[in-house]
Amino acid sequence: MKIRTVAVIVTTVIATLAAGAQTVPCVNDAPNPYAMVNDWAQLPRPIGEGNSISVDTKDNVWVVDRCDASCATSKLAPIWKLSPNGKVLKNFGSGSFLGPHGLWVDKAGNLWVADREIKDGRGMTVTKLSPDGKVLLVLGTPGERGKGLDHFDSPSAVAIAPNGAIFVADGHRTGAEGQPQAFGNARMMKFDKNGKFIKTFGHLGSGPGEIMQPHGLAFDSQGRLFIADRSNNRIDIFDQDGNFLEVWTQFGRPSAIWIDKNDTLYTTDSQSEESPAKLSMYYPPNPGCKHGIRIGSAKTGKIQYFIPHPKVAPAIVEAIAQRHEPPLPGDWSDIEGIAVDSHGTIYAEAVTARKLYKFVKH
Repeated sequence: MKIRTVAVIVTTVIATLAAGAQTVPCVNDAPNPYAMVNDWAQLPRPIGEGNSISVDTKDNVWVVDRCDASCATSKLAPIWKLSPNGKVLKNFGSGSFLGPHGLWVDKAGNLWVADREIKDGRGMTVTKLSPDGKVLLVLGTPGERGKGLDHFDSPSAVAIAPNGAIFVADGHRTGAEGQPQAFGNARMMKFDKNGKFIKTFGHLGSGPGEIMQPHGLAFDSQGRLFIADRSNNRIDIFDQDGNFLEVWTQFGRPSAIWIDKNDTLYTTDSQSEESPAKLSMYYPPNPGCKHGIRIGSAKTGKIQYFIPHPKVAPAIVEAIAQRHEPPLPGDWSDIEGIAVDSHGTIYAEAVTARKLYKFVKH
């Protein structure tokens, strides 16, 4: 397909979303029974940009960052294992990834990392690692992007179903600002537990069963797949055969999803109120929705709680300005990654603010 055709299609989709965004029924006024734990993570270096965090069966917290802004030219190790009290238990992965984006910890404690950058024959893969960092499986063709069944184009998230099936969200945005809009392959890919390709589903668009920038994944107790369809300002729900079931818009513009054993659904929204400097084709508006963590039921979709994103310190605002990055809207933290332990403690990771958070219910 020619670039001009792609640009026309996606521009039309963006216009449709912008027109419909005025009536998004976001919930901004639910109670907040959570308190933030200050200075929780005890890291030997400042955390870099990152948007994915997970919790294992022992309630240890796993985090990936991008070393700084990218691991492509860095010797820093991007994978962290932290105890619930924030002590570093492990830090590894130096030279293994370029732009680690999505993280999933399976029941056996293995790590799955989606790498959405590409350089010098590396990246554009999903990698399974042991808890000690040994590579167990690689999906995709390292260093190549494409539309084939053995390629990814900017994979953003990975999730492992209860039966071991592997689901990959293939379609974070690609290209540079000012260039024709591109969302990678804008599809979901399904593999069996051994990495054998099964099928794809979903394609670029804003209609039922279509997706645009699938950014986070989770399963509920019924095995339904929840997709944070970020640039569509919604959650898409599919069965594991790729059949479209439902769309939810009350959770705002979700970047990440976590569903616990009780079917409590946690989502993050850091882009509904973007700063004018950051709004673009890649960030369609979603007015009326505040930044924060929305918590509700994966069974009914009803939202119970809303945690506003915390304000960041002036030093962080200044650091962002010195890096010549777009400012945070209202100096609110841009939390994207989210994970919840067996006690209901929430862990979160912010991208531009470069900060880890912990919230406990009081």
